[in-house]
Amino acid sequence: MAGNILGTTVFYNEDCNLEKLRGLKITVLGYGSQGHAHSLNLKDNGMDVTIGLRVGSPSWSKAEEAGFKVKQTSEAVKDADVVMVLTPDETQAEMYEKEVAPYLKDGVYLGFGHGFNIHFNKIVPNEKVNVFMVAPKGPGHLVRRTFTENVGVPCLVAVNQDPSGDTKEVALAWACGIGGGRSGILETSFKQETETDLFGEQAVLCGGVTELIKTGFEVLREAGYDPVNAYFECLHEMKLIVDLMYEGGMAKMRHSISNTAEYGDFLTGPKIITKETKEKMKEVLSDIQSGKFADEFLADSKAGQPFLKKKREEAKAHELELVGKELRSLMSWIK
Repeated sequence: MAGNILGTTVFYNEDCNLEKLRGLKITVLGYGSQGHAHSLNLKDNGMDVTIGLRVGSPSWSKAEEAGFKVKQTSEAVKDADVVMVLTPDETQAEMYEKEVAPYLKDGVYLGFGHGFNIHFNKIVPNEKVNVFMVAPKGPGHLVRRTFTENVGVPCLVAVNQDPSGDTKEVALAWACGIGGGRSGILETSFKQETETDLFGEQAVLCGGVTELIKTGFEVLREAGYDPVNAYFECLHEMKLIVDLMYEGGMAKMRHSISNTAEYGDFLTGPKIITKETKEKMKEVLSDIQSGKFADEFLADSKAGQPFLKKKREEAKAHELELVGKELRSLMSWIK
C-alpha cells in the first residue's frame, strides 16, 4: 500500500492499475536512452506502443528491429490516446508546436520524462490535454536493465493538467509499467522535479564534481606530482567513495575509510566548500528558478550549441582525460 517518506507519498505496484493503459494507443516520441527503455518495458507488459521519430532518425531501424511500429512524429501522434515525450529538452518546444500540438486529440494524456519545458512554459498544452510526468531516477539503460532483472528504478510522478480526472492513475500506471512500482513511485510536482534536477546536475553531480576533480588533478600536477597518482587520487577512487555513500550514506563511507582520511574529511572539506561556495550555489539556484538558465541553454542550442561544443572540445583535450584513457585501457574489469 502507498506509504509516506518524510512527507512524500510513495506508491508501489499494488497501488497502480496497469489496466489504465491496456488497450490504449500509446506513442513514445524518441528512442534514445529513456525512449527505448520506456517503450521496451511497456511492450513487455503487453502494451500497444508506437514509436514517433523524425524522418531520417538513426534510431528508426533500431526501433523497428526491436519489433515496434515506427512512424513520423505527427503520424504517430494522430489518434494516440497517450503520448510520451522523451526527446531532448532543447528540441521539444519546436517539435511540439509543429508536429505534436496540431495532431493531439482532446482528452489525450501527454507525458514527459522531465518537467523542463512544461515548468518553464516553453510548451503550453491547451486545457483539454491531460499533462503528466514520469521521471525515472536513473539513466535509460538502468531503467531497462533493472526491469529485466525484475527490480526497477524509482520514479517521480506529477500531474500538471487533469481535465479527464484520472491523469494521476495513468501516470502511476506508466511508472508501474516501466518498473518503478517495484522500488517506489514518489509523488512530486513539475516545479520540484525540474528545479532540483537542474540544481543537482549543475552544482553537485556534474558541474560541481567534475570541476572539483579537474582542479584537484591540476593542483597535484602543478606541484610536480606524476599524472598517474594524480588521476588515481582525484578521479579513479571517486567511484569507491560514491559507492559507499550510495549504499549507506556518508556515515558508511566514513566508517569504511581510514581515520586519517576521515580526519582530513572533517578538517579540509569546509576549507574547499566555503560560505562563498554556498552563496554561489544559491546564485545557481536563483538562475534556475527565474528561468535564466533555461533561456541561456535554449539560446545556445538554437545558435548551434557554440558554447557547449567549445567546452566539449576543451574538456576532451584536458590532460586528465588523456591520462585516464591510457590508464583505463589497462583496467580489463571496466571493459
